[in-house]
Formats: sequence, C-alpha cells, structure tokens
Amino acid sequence: MTEARQVWQGWLTRASALTDATGSANMRQLVTLRWIAVAGQLLTILFVRFVLHFDLPLVPMGLAMAAAVVLNLASMPLYGWQKGPNAQLFCAMLFDVGLLTVQLYLSGGATNPFIALYLLQVVLGAVLLDRWSSWTIVGVTACCFAALTVRYRPLALPSGYGGSFFELYTIGSLLCFALIATLLVMFMTRITANLRGRDTHLADLRQQAAEEDHIVRMGLLASGAAHELGTPLASIAVILADWRRMPVLARTPGLLAEIGEMQAEVQRCKAIVTGILLAAGEARGEAPEIVSLHRFLDGIVDDWRAVHAGVEVEYVARVGDNPQVVSDPALKQVIANILDNAAEASPDWIGFRGERSGDQLVLTVRDRGPGFSAERIAGFGKPYQSTKQEPGHGLGLFLAVNVVRKLGGTASVANRDRGGAEVTLTLPLSAIALGEPV
Repeated sequence: MTEARQVWQGWLTRASALTDATGSANMRQLVTLRWIAVAGQLLTILFVRFVLHFDLPLVPMGLAMAAAVVLNLASMPLYGWQKGPNAQLFCAMLFDVGLLTVQLYLSGGATNPFIALYLLQVVLGAVLLDRWSSWTIVGVTACCFAALTVRYRPLALPSGYGGSFFELYTIGSLLCFALIATLLVMFMTRITANLRGRDTHLADLRQQAAEEDHIVRMGLLASGAAHELGTPLASIAVILADWRRMPVLARTPGLLAEIGEMQAEVQRCKAIVTGILLAAGEARGEAPEIVSLHRFLDGIVDDWRAVHAGVEVEYVARVGDNPQVVSDPALKQVIANILDNAAEASPDWIGFRGERSGDQLVLTVRDRGPGFSAERIAGFGKPYQSTKQEPGHGLGLFLAVNVVRKLGGTASVANRDRGGAEVTLTLPLSAIALGEPV
C-alpha cells in the first residue's frame, strides 16, 4: 500500500508545518509580552526612583532592559525558524526568567513583592512547552527564587520616609497580582486560540488524509477489477465476432442488428476499463493529450451527450484566450459523474457552464430536480452521502471534492432560488494548463 503510505506521509508533513506555524504565533505572543514587561519595568523603576526616592542602580537595570529590547528586535526575523517551536519558546522563556532574576536581584530579591512574577513564567511554560521543558522552567524559577532569598541587593527605605515597609509590600503585592491576572487573561486567551486553531486544522488535515486514503483504496480496487474484466470482455468480443460470421445468424437481420448492438456495448465497456487503467497508472495522464480548454470542455459534453441522448444539455463555454491544457482523465470523469448526478435528479434538462475568471476555471452544473437537503449540504464531500437509498451511491461528489482539492481547487453545492441544485467546481488554471495562464 505505497500510495496509502504516501497519503499519510503527506499528512504528517502538513501537520508538522502547522505545528511550526503555531509555535511561531506563540513566539510572537512572548515577544509582545516582553515588550509589555520592558515598558512596565521602565515605568516602575522611574516611579520608585524619582517619586518614592528609593536608591536603585539605574545603569545595570537599564542594561537588562536594553538586552530584552535587543532580543526582541533579533527575534522578529526568526519567527519562521524551523528548528522546532519548543526549542525557540524554551530558550526565550529561559531568557525572560534570567532577566526577571537580574531585576529582582538589583531591587531587593525575595523581599520584592514582584517576585511572584515567576508564576507567570511557570504557567506559560506549562501551556506552551513540552513536559520536560515546562518542568525545567519550574526548577529554574524555584532555584532563582531560593537564590534571591540569600543573595540580593537590599532595598533600603529612603531617609525620612514616614510609611512602613509592610504597607509598601502589601501595595506592591496587590499591583503584582493585578498585573499577573491581567497578563494571564490577555495572553492565555490568545495562546489558547492559537492552540485551538492548530487542533482544528489538524483535525481537518487528518480527515482529508483519511478521505485521500479511502480514494487510494478505491482506485486500487477499481484497477484490480478492470484487469479482471479485461479477459472476459475480450472473450465476449471474440464470441460475438464469431456469431456474426455464422451462416444461420447471418441470414437473420434482426439478430445481426442485436449482435451489433452487443458488440458496441462491449467496446464501450472495454473503453471504460481502459480509462480506469490509464487513470490508475498515471500522474497527470499516461501519454497525456494536449488540447485547448474549449475543446477539452466540448469533448466532455459531446461524450456525455452520446450516452444520454434524451437529456437536454444547455452548454456554455467562455474561456477567454482558450489556453492549452492537459486532458486529465480524472477531471473528465469527475465532471461526467456530476453531470450523471444532475441528470438523475433532472432527466429532462441540465445546465453546464465553463467560465474563466482570472486565473481560475469555474465549472457549474445545474439541474431542475428537488435540490439538496440541509443534511446533504452539511455532509457535502463525505462518502456515501446520497439521496438514493442504495449501497455504493454518494461517491460521485466525494470523488469530485477530493480530485478538485488535489488540483488545488474547491467544490461547493447550493440550492437554486428557482428550484433545483447547483454544483460549482473552481480550479486554478495552472493545475491543468501548459505554462502559466495569462
């Protein structure tokens, strides 16, 4: 099952890229938090030094803030760095813990009420980092806290200060609590949104991989069945040819006509089997046919009309400069399946329109049938979602959605205001055109 393995490897690649993107988004949140920390530290230091008149070492504290500014400016070009988001976030958080430790060391150590800011780093680490990294942050902050209880620059009250240190400590603790609560609400909601978006996108990718794997398995089954059908069809063709030459049958015009019809149907079956084998064994078509876009659409409609002579087809093609395209058998089969579905719902009339809109090809199939139910629209693109109560039906639109998606396009369904349904396929011309569309 090499094809199935390739499908899941592709899903893993896309999931890895999505995880890196989420890590980059969370890194932006940490950089924003660091800007807020620098601004808050600057205002606090200036207030304590020049309003409360505490003696603070302004130069080393200013250098610590300058280091944070330099790191922030250097981090901006590295948002897309692909060496693992956990490593980026872990290093950034270790730096923030170190910066906070330096500032606390210079302003009273463990006696500084803002020492509780270590908890902010612990909570962020628990949310953003892998288990070993978050526990490392816990250990580092605990060690820093312990060190600041024995080694720090004392923060002495200014001479003539009438208040008590406990009163200042209480006010500082209140401000620290308000700051931590505000920052946690602000950034945890953003980070949670990033993680929730990643999980939702991963679930979508996982569903797409499962659907593509389902298609691969159906393709293998179809190609195997086509191989098996080749021999009996060839035998029937030989028998029918022998019958035509038999004198008894040759003298009966009615039987000859019926044998001719049987031979035509056998040839049609053989053509279908050949098409299945070609589609199963090529990437864009084995010995692909190069045609103009208008001729490509005309050929699909002509072939379909030949088999459904009793259905009126209102066909319009507006393709601009009519670029050259590869006659992709999978895409032709998808369009034919959608036309079949429309004809089953509306046996008298269907509409098919092919239009070029910029670098997009928009294909629209309409009918005058009963339309889609709300449940059918909600389950659009899922296998075995059909209005026909028979096993195996409902695969046409499922295959259409996945083939179009593989080509980089989109598919949608809707009910028409005047009754009936409408299926729209939107494809980038670059997926089927030779060269870049102009």
